[in-house]
Amino acid sequence: MKAIALFCLSLSLVLGVALVAVGSEDTPLRRVDPMSLEQQSSESGLLPDESLASLSQRQTLLAAIAHSLHYLQTPAAAEDYRQHPVPGITRDRVQRSLERFRQLVLAHPAPAQLQIAVLREFDFYQAIGTDGAGTVEFTGYFEPTYHASRVRTAEYPYPLYRVPPNLAQWAQPHPTRLQLEGTDGLQGSAGLLRGLEMVWLSDRLEAFLVQVQGSARLQLTDGSTMTVGYAGRTEYPYASLGRELVNDGKFTLEELSLPVLIQYFEQNPADLDLYIPRNNRFVFFQETRGSAAIGSLGVPVTAERSIATDKSLMPPGALALIQTQIPYTNFAGELEPRSVSRFVLDQDTGGAIRGAGRVDIFMGTGEQAGDRAGLINGTGQLYYLLLKD
Repeated sequence: MKAIALFCLSLSLVLGVALVAVGSEDTPLRRVDPMSLEQQSSESGLLPDESLASLSQRQTLLAAIAHSLHYLQTPAAAEDYRQHPVPGITRDRVQRSLERFRQLVLAHPAPAQLQIAVLREFDFYQAIGTDGAGTVEFTGYFEPTYHASRVRTAEYPYPLYRVPPNLAQWAQPHPTRLQLEGTDGLQGSAGLLRGLEMVWLSDRLEAFLVQVQGSARLQLTDGSTMTVGYAGRTEYPYASLGRELVNDGKFTLEELSLPVLIQYFEQNPADLDLYIPRNNRFVFFQETRGSAAIGSLGVPVTAERSIATDKSLMPPGALALIQTQIPYTNFAGELEPRSVSRFVLDQDTGGAIRGAGRVDIFMGTGEQAGDRAGLINGTGQLYYLLLKD
């Protein structure tokens, strides 16, 4: 983790799914002929990004492109691309591709015309997916907003902690979650975490989910807003609450979702003392002073325009096209899935995002974003777009 990371609060982290693509990790992407894809049926062929008929959507996409271009000019990007596993995908080519795509977005406000130009000028590299045939599993994540207090009170007893200044010198294996905060999550001030409390939440599950998410926007009791982001963690693998519930026979995989998990613990709060200590990975925070949600590349992530993938396989900061289903509000005010084609930027990663068949879509900040993110659980396709040589 090279920056403040947004971990994925989605079905992937609820269940602890880390799907690994079939085939060699030396070939996570396969070059395909976009013209042949264009001629396929509407279910599997390329579709225009119809959202770009909206000026505000074009402006949002252009802002996300600018964030990727900023990252690509950093020493971190140079190092990332020295190790990239796909021949022909270089930092210079990704940067030139983004610059040209930005010109095309500005020149072609009609989605169909933009599609024609992109098909003419860009090579398409398809992720091989979970099955080697391009099937990609999509989930969603978001930046939550929770109520919190800068001082501990009876109503707000559950702390988030700053990173210990000597964390790098801690002996390994690191202390477990149980050793750090106790069974009830209230004992941190009695041990290694004394004096590192930065803010307190009223709900233990919410405090835990901020650790899963890696960042949050907090509405404080004094009326102000505070943003916190990832600053470090203990060296343990992620253990999913949802997966533990399934293993214990509380739910089947098909029954479980983030809303179901939250409802279960609302009805069985004592079980938090049983399940939360099973995840030994403990995350520390820093105040980010109102900044936008930041992805693993160190640049802001943008709602519906930023995705998280496995950065050991996929080109960081690159332009991509996803085709999947995303929930939107219908005329009845209910969320329902809609098949979409979206130009996105690969700007983040996550603890459960592993292999060439996993994508998490950033859905924004707050409750509505969380509701939408929790409903994304389907398959689709992922293509990276690179200027033709």
